[in-house]
Amino acid sequence: MLDFNTVTEFSHTYCIAICAFLVPANLLTTLQTVILTALNRPRMQIWASVVVASLWATAMIFHVFSWFAIGVVMPPTYILLVMGITCLTINVWAIAHPASMMQLIRVAVSVVRGALQRKKDLVILERRM
Repeated sequence: MLDFNTVTEFSHTYCIAICAFLVPANLLTTLQTVILTALNRPRMQIWASVVVASLWATAMIFHVFSWFAIGVVMPPTYILLVMGITCLTINVWAIAHPASMMQLIRVAVSVVRGALQRKKDLVILERRM
């Protein structure tokens, strides 16, 4: 059986190392889920990415809760909590409704492409003058 005190002590002792691993792991695996969804990859690939990303997000949330349990209430704890919840939400969204996620990604990509094209057009006009 897992002893809560041992897990909490581990979380507090190695906080910087845990966060140094979990923050990039959360961001990269969630980004991978979004990319796989945008590329319309097979559901099994998306599910595998979601499982791994959700594992890291849940670990981050529990790590933050261990700090809340002893009364550490600081901006970094809230920032990490919001990041973990956001990553978890994005991963659930990729499974629950991938069509709406793909639609949002397409809109975002078209906006970025349009902005880049306008910038390119402005540079061309400036060179002509």
